[in-house]
Amino acid sequence: MSGFWDQVQTFFWNIIHRPTWVDYLDIAIIAFLIYQLVKITRQTRTIQVLKGLAVIIVASYVSELLGMTTLNWVLRSILNNGVIALMILFQPELRKALEQIGRTAKLDRSAQRDESERIVDEITQCLLRLSRRRVGALIVFEQRTGLKDITESSGTEIDSIISAPLLENIFEPNTPLHDGAVIIRGQRIVSAACVLTLSEDRSISRDLGTRHRAGLGVSESTDAIVLIVSEETGIISMARGGKLTRHLDAEGIRRVLREMYHEEHSRLWRFTHQLKRARKGGTGNDEE
Repeated sequence: MSGFWDQVQTFFWNIIHRPTWVDYLDIAIIAFLIYQLVKITRQTRTIQVLKGLAVIIVASYVSELLGMTTLNWVLRSILNNGVIALMILFQPELRKALEQIGRTAKLDRSAQRDESERIVDEITQCLLRLSRRRVGALIVFEQRTGLKDITESSGTEIDSIISAPLLENIFEPNTPLHDGAVIIRGQRIVSAACVLTLSEDRSISRDLGTRHRAGLGVSESTDAIVLIVSEETGIISMARGGKLTRHLDAEGIRRVLREMYHEEHSRLWRFTHQLKRARKGGTGNDEE
């Protein structure tokens, strides 16, 4: 028994005193790869096999520490031959995982811009259709100032990709979520049916209802950009910095949305490339 504890002490001493920065980097890379593997397979039957494989690996190591030669030999034999068997059994899953990794590797600036343009089209189509039908809508786009307090206190969590049918269905009259604001954070619909604080500006026209006052209120206290569809007239408006811009047409909506999404992407892209150049010791401006 004393030999076992000596091995355990030696093991932990080596973990603390022996590794170099290369070892830590090696461990970090392996941990990242394992995390990605679990992330890809967590909703498939493969995850159950990976759990069983992890149990066998741990049992093999413990049996070696305890000096259980026969059990250790059996477990190691299973591991040595089981890898080939797993590759054969789960060939479709492995192929799918490799394809997903390949798609992720190809996600570049062009793909991001395509996704931004898709979002612009989806929201524009949604607002124009709601305007023609005179269905009221209130969409708040979170900027640098977080709106988590609003989504957590009054909203219903959505966490979905942005699509015109989903937004239209949310604002459809006599549905559970139609009364309130939709909060969009980046490329995701975060929450619906959010209650906003109304603006207290007395100079606001009396012709504007609660929906417009709520949009102006959140734009006064944050840097959020708000798009509003009037239920009475179908007029599309934008609230920004406590100011209301009315009678937006399709081109005006696209201009507002492109300013948000394309500027955000360009800012992130420039920041990433500046980091890369700094690591390489480069100077000067990056070319678009």
